[in-house]
Amino acid sequence: MPGPVPEVEAAASSVPLSHYLWILKRHWWKILLFVGCTVAATLVISSRLIPIYEATATVDIDRQMPSGIIGQEATRTVANDSEQFLATQAKIIQSDSVLRPVAEQYQLLSMEINAPDAAAAKLAEDAPVVLKSLKVTRPPNTYLLLISYRSADPRLAANVANGIARSYLEHTYNIRFRSSASLSAFMERQLEELKAKMERSSGALAQFERELNVINPEEKTSILSARLLQLNTEYTNAQADRVRKEAAYKSVASGSLEAAQVSTQGDALKRLSERLDEEQQKFAEIKAHYGPNHPEYRKASLQLAELQRQLQSGTENIAHRVEVEYGEALNRESMLRKAVTETKAEFDHVNARSFEYQSLKREAEADKSLYEELVRKIKEATINSGFQNSAIRIADMARPAVKPVFPNIKLNALLAFLFSSMLAVAIAVLSDMLNNAVRDPEQVARTLSTEVIGSLPAVKEWHGRMIAASEPSTALIPHDASRVASLSSFQEAIRTLRNSILLTDFDRRIRSLMVTSSGPSEGKSTTAAHLALAHAQQGRKTLLIDGDLRRPSIHRRFDVRSTPGLSSVLTSGIPWRSVLVRQESLPALDILPAGPPSRRAADLVGVELTALVENACTEYDLVVLDSPPLLGFPEPLQMAVSVDGVLMVALAGRTNRKALGSAINTLKRLRANVVGVVMNDVRADSSDNYYYYHYHPKYYKHYRQVAVEKEG
Repeated sequence: MPGPVPEVEAAASSVPLSHYLWILKRHWWKILLFVGCTVAATLVISSRLIPIYEATATVDIDRQMPSGIIGQEATRTVANDSEQFLATQAKIIQSDSVLRPVAEQYQLLSMEINAPDAAAAKLAEDAPVVLKSLKVTRPPNTYLLLISYRSADPRLAANVANGIARSYLEHTYNIRFRSSASLSAFMERQLEELKAKMERSSGALAQFERELNVINPEEKTSILSARLLQLNTEYTNAQADRVRKEAAYKSVASGSLEAAQVSTQGDALKRLSERLDEEQQKFAEIKAHYGPNHPEYRKASLQLAELQRQLQSGTENIAHRVEVEYGEALNRESMLRKAVTETKAEFDHVNARSFEYQSLKREAEADKSLYEELVRKIKEATINSGFQNSAIRIADMARPAVKPVFPNIKLNALLAFLFSSMLAVAIAVLSDMLNNAVRDPEQVARTLSTEVIGSLPAVKEWHGRMIAASEPSTALIPHDASRVASLSSFQEAIRTLRNSILLTDFDRRIRSLMVTSSGPSEGKSTTAAHLALAHAQQGRKTLLIDGDLRRPSIHRRFDVRSTPGLSSVLTSGIPWRSVLVRQESLPALDILPAGPPSRRAADLVGVELTALVENACTEYDLVVLDSPPLLGFPEPLQMAVSVDGVLMVALAGRTNRKALGSAINTLKRLRANVVGVVMNDVRADSSDNYYYYHYHPKYYKHYRQVAVEKEG
């Protein structure tokens, strides 16, 4: 035996846009009613609300204006921080220091605070002031701040907005004044210490100058440096001169005439030596011509002796002068060496103390410069602290508003219309998505894997009516002209269903058909009765069996007796042909009523009913069996295996999809031949696929009028 057929699950598929349009069309009056009520309620509530007025003061912040009139604050460049600066100013406007004076002036705390007792009110008053009706905004790409306040009194709103703007200006001035005053006080305290330090450093510098006995060690160091350089040069020259004169002295001291001649005094001696040589040559000539007693000889001899004496005397004088010059050069060198040594010692001493002097001088100058700078800063801060800066100014004062900003009745109505429309549409779509009832053939085929072979339109005042076999064109008794079109449409749908069942099954001809449903009150008995009636009207022998032994209804629909019937046949063994009910108006239709209620008859359905249906199929063209609902009762399962086909009836828009799927799966597990599903009580608004039922009644009404005119 094959395993059970798995339950059919809803397939996740995309829903076409036309289906959503159909949902809106189906629930349009509900949507309009909800939207209308919402808009009306919004208008009523808005009209009863207390009007709120808003006043706005505009504050202009000039980032190019300096914060002071002298000093660095007067020449300070503007930083590229406009966004951060304006955001900071907006927070300052909403601070407690700005809002509290205004709140106390106009008694806003009592209006803003809703404390349950005095203690809570006291705590709320001590807490930072927060005005819920205050709004500080900045228009994009501007240096403006808009201070807006809302109140039921338009004049109060304007006064509070202007008061907050003025309080903000005063607060910024007070902050700057207190900051400058605090800075001045701090600098004045530092000034005394700095003044004492400057006096100490200046005194130390003066004391150092007195110790050096100079006014400026730097200038003295320069003089000593130049003097030392000059003495070094002279000392070097003296050394060279002494060496030269010492060499001459030593040369002359040797006694040679040549040494005396090469000395600095040897020019005269050279001339004497040259004359001596001439006289000697001359004397030698005279001596050769004259004798010693000749006057020329004696004269030349005396002249030669005189020259020799002068030469000897000159040599001695030169030696003495060279010795004197050498002594003088030696003394000068010694004096210069001593002077260089003394000057260098003095230079080194002054130069060593100069570093200490420079340190003391720099310290004294730094203290003096800092003291003077601090004095200047104190004067600038004192002047700037009294400067009322106009960088923040009120550009536009707030004025009492004429029209309230709340409630905006037009805007509220528009928003109520938009949101209520969206909410109503969302609810309609959501309710349709959450609806588990079967709606249209496509849904059944998609989710239950079963074909819908017919759809029966809804008929007004259907329940409680009887079938009239004498007038097949009008299926209900009594009937009037207002229901002719809907009845004709129903009959045409029944005939279409009959043809769909009997003409499409080529492999296996259906001789017996069970009509059932998943639950009660879904129209299975009505469908079975009209299906049998339609088949009999074709001149085909038809047997209609009322198999619903618990709740029979076929006898009431045809207004025939209910006993004896099927239960009598099953329990008492009465021949089923003997309990048939026939109507003279329609001889092709036989009815087998349910008979008296019997629990035992329901238990005997299996074997006896199978034999009855097989015998009936040999005599009738079609056997229609009306069975109880499939879920919850055992008889329909036994009846389903006794017939050639099973037709499931489902109420459009009301039958649960899961219940119908469970019933179909049960039949498939029994290997019953499920012919299909017929959708009953279909209305034009049941689904977007049933639009054609809206036009059929007009067509049948016109058709009947033409037929009546022809008969007349």
